[in-house]
Amino acid sequence: MDRGTRAREMLGQRLGRPMLVLNDADAAGVGEMAHGAGQGQSGVVLLLTLGTGIGSALFIDGQLVPNLQLGHVKFQGRDAESRLWRAARTRRNIGWKKWGSEFNELLALYETYLWPDLIILGGGMAEKFSKYRKFLKTSAPLAPAAMGNTAGIVGAARLGANAARASGATHAR
Repeated sequence: MDRGTRAREMLGQRLGRPMLVLNDADAAGVGEMAHGAGQGQSGVVLLLTLGTGIGSALFIDGQLVPNLQLGHVKFQGRDAESRLWRAARTRRNIGWKKWGSEFNELLALYETYLWPDLIILGGGMAEKFSKYRKFLKTSAPLAPAAMGNTAGIVGAARLGANAARASGATHAR
């Protein structure tokens, strides 16, 4: 039994309701696929959340592949996230050109592994997309998240509503 299953069962028992547990990048990806930059996109879509770390969500023909942790792949001898997340850029005192060049190398690895048809960049650094976009060269189209930081809220609400409908749960307040 994985941690998500244990958390879902514990919360469900305590609250007397069916629960759904997912990570923030998966929730943001669901929101972006339903109402944002990934809407209507088929094939392989990779969403990366850039901010307090590097989160990732992968979709194949609209279906979520849950709990993918691409921020933790080995990159330049370290965990990719520890080298390229927002605070690392500040700590290392590097500009957008240097950061973009290194992030571009990481994107190239992801493209080699996954062959995405679209890459969406979200999270806190998505609002800075115009500062580093020119340094990124990808085979797949690259787009900023259309919903910004609200994508996770929208995605979690969408999945929760779908899970409630599927379980037949109705709870009056």
